[in-house]
Amino acid sequence: MPYLIAADLPTESAGKRFRAALARPGIYQLPGAHNGQAAIQARQAGFDGLYLSGAAMTASMGLPDLGIITVDEVAFFIRQIARASGLPLLVDGDTGYGEALNVMHMVRTFEEAGAGAVHLEDQILPKKCGHLNGKNLVSAHDMAAKVAAAKKASRDIVIVARTDAAGVEGYDAAVARAKLYVEAGADAIFPEALVTREMFEKFAADMPGVPLLANMTEFGKTPFYTAAEFEEMGYKMVIWPVSSLRVANKAQAELYAAIRRDGGTHGQVDRMQTRQELYDTIGLHDYEALDASIVKTIVPEAISQQS
Repeated sequence: MPYLIAADLPTESAGKRFRAALARPGIYQLPGAHNGQAAIQARQAGFDGLYLSGAAMTASMGLPDLGIITVDEVAFFIRQIARASGLPLLVDGDTGYGEALNVMHMVRTFEEAGAGAVHLEDQILPKKCGHLNGKNLVSAHDMAAKVAAAKKASRDIVIVARTDAAGVEGYDAAVARAKLYVEAGADAIFPEALVTREMFEKFAADMPGVPLLANMTEFGKTPFYTAAEFEEMGYKMVIWPVSSLRVANKAQAELYAAIRRDGGTHGQVDRMQTRQELYDTIGLHDYEALDASIVKTIVPEAISQQS
């Protein structure tokens, strides 16, 4: 039913539902959803949690992933995805949009917008995709202060600390930073851009009892592994951050090329979501039925007669 009906909304916060998912057996699979439509389709495919990537958000806006967008712009994406899907959402918080107070503002804004978890990284601005070279890091102490600030601002939202140190300062530095971030209050750790199965397994062994997040991005430094393989390595969460956007963008580019070449869309119709499929996905008829039922079942007769 439409999200407009209060009785159909989750009774617990997104943070509590995200924590409950982490507490159950198995690995929490979080595909990226770059907008509300993608979020609904992921839910219909059977997923019970989602990821919102900074790279996907910025790319959908025609911008590079360099920490350019603002807290409020991200909150717009959070609201539409949380509203459309009703699922707990892990959000990319980049570097926290500033220092400690900015991080606290980010956490409060994201939690109020409907996020269940947020990850914060230890790069300096302009930050880069974790699988690119030329990254620069803040000091471990400064990042720990941001993590502590995030934890202090959180109510139920899960705080995930990401470290990019493996590709900058080396594996041992990444582990040392991760342990410091846990001491500062991080609920989970995201070791970015590990490049071998041995590194993934060793990191998990070096961080016993700490929920770990694996990033299965395409065209990056991490080899392809399945969710089951990451679970075997000791990971509790896995994201596919930009996959939905990559597929959508590729299809759009091919569509525009076809229109330009053929003078119309007649050769692309079999690749399109039909009108009926679109309406079924967004629940158009449920909204129409709800609208039609309001006057009939809720508005008092006297008010109806006056109108």
